[in-house]
Amino acid sequence: MDLKFDIIEILKVTMVLFAVIDVIGSIPIIISLKQKTGGINAGKASLVSLGIMIVFLFIGQSILSIIGISIGDFAIAGSFLIFIVAFEMILGIQISKDTMPATASVIPLAFPLIAGTGTLTTLLSIRAEYNIVSIVIAIILNVIIVYAVLRNLNRLERLLGAGGIAILKKVFGIILLALAIKLFRSNISGL
Repeated sequence: MDLKFDIIEILKVTMVLFAVIDVIGSIPIIISLKQKTGGINAGKASLVSLGIMIVFLFIGQSILSIIGISIGDFAIAGSFLIFIVAFEMILGIQISKDTMPATASVIPLAFPLIAGTGTLTTLLSIRAEYNIVSIVIAIILNVIIVYAVLRNLNRLERLLGAGGIAILKKVFGIILLALAIKLFRSNISGL
């Protein structure tokens, strides 16, 4: 396991996770959830999502090994899932049918909205390409961003407006699409 500190790599992984987590694009969903539940505990939601991502980053590979799947296989499968998420973001359609019951900040906010299947798949997929230090730092940076967004939800909604949120979704959708293609291309040759 390579344990080096590379700021460029950290920035790349941070941007990828930021696009997958899509906390800015989720602002309308989070506002709706806040109205249904009466409030969101930003600290609790952030810490739980951090825990889920870190634990999955480290034990996800072991789980795959037990069932006989390599990281490369998972990266290719993840590239398909990331492609679908990007497709949803760019075209403004919903392919997945996740339900959002009115519950506490942990479910459905921390999981599956912040640390959902797309995020967890991406973590294992990028693990095949980036070093673990960069990924852990990128997770922490993204959780800080998530916390800041949750704490300042009303201000951000007024600042960005519906048009700004829609533009951010499209831009990050294109970044995700490019990542999906890169992950597929770099891992298909190893099979």
